[in-house]
Amino acid sequence: MIRPGRPNIYTGSPLDRCAEKRDNNEWVLARLSDPESLFVPVWRTRSLIAGVGPDGAVLAGAEPQAAMLSGRLLQDLRAPRGPWAFLGLWRERAVFAHDLSAEEAPERLLPEGVGAFVDLRGLGSLMAREEASILAHARGVMHWQGRHGFCGACGGRCEAASAGHVMKCTGCGASHFPRTDPAVIMLVTRGDRAILGHSHRFPLVKMYSTLAGFVEPGESLEEAVAREVFEEVGVRVGDVRYHSSQPWPFPASLMLGFYADALTEEINFDAAELKDARWFSQEQIRNHEALEFRLPRVDSIARRLIEDWLAAG
Repeated sequence: MIRPGRPNIYTGSPLDRCAEKRDNNEWVLARLSDPESLFVPVWRTRSLIAGVGPDGAVLAGAEPQAAMLSGRLLQDLRAPRGPWAFLGLWRERAVFAHDLSAEEAPERLLPEGVGAFVDLRGLGSLMAREEASILAHARGVMHWQGRHGFCGACGGRCEAASAGHVMKCTGCGASHFPRTDPAVIMLVTRGDRAILGHSHRFPLVKMYSTLAGFVEPGESLEEAVAREVFEEVGVRVGDVRYHSSQPWPFPASLMLGFYADALTEEINFDAAELKDARWFSQEQIRNHEALEFRLPRVDSIARRLIEDWLAAG
């Protein structure tokens, strides 16, 4: 059994989500107006991070940190109150996601030097795990709200309720809740070799990663692993073992990591899914830089699956 060597990035949230408080409008409104509350700005697909430039590069002598704004600061700036959601309590202070996506230049609403709106995925592994988790949480909830402005049942307009965790249809009254799409991600191994694939999604980067795919209705996680592996590379698998999970709100997935034992070796990869797939030995993977290929980004569970397998080998 290969156990996680360390926690996955975007896990370990310090928040008490206080689900029982979400429908207490008086309590929520008091927290919204509390100058000590914290607000996590989200702009489209980006998070506000201190210690970095607009290009996402870490500034000299700085460490990336979540830029959370106090309610007092927002009141002083008179920043507009866009879509929001209550995330939870942290150190006895309420934390809200605050969506500024309607603004073309959100920086003008913020104090100079407070940070830059950048892609969290490039910096999550460099940040305190608690802060990266909160930023990911905020991004996921705001993305969901922004994509559910209309009811999927009748087409009526939806309004946020339950402190931002329900989109309520003003027409038929249906309640829509945040969705997370479960996706299996697996390292297929046989002895000291593993299958890695090169996706069409990375045309300019020679990166090889684990196989992955979404769980289909009526399917167990183990069945999804076996189906996806066979569909993508034509290999049959036997034993499937769980490793760990990782929230991946880019935009709305929960990654469920597994190891799978290959029963067959011949690879026939699906050219519509992959540009290439092959067996790699542990030595080749350890020396990937010398062999001029990359492994998945360090904040991903794909990288964790590979690293923990190498460590156990």
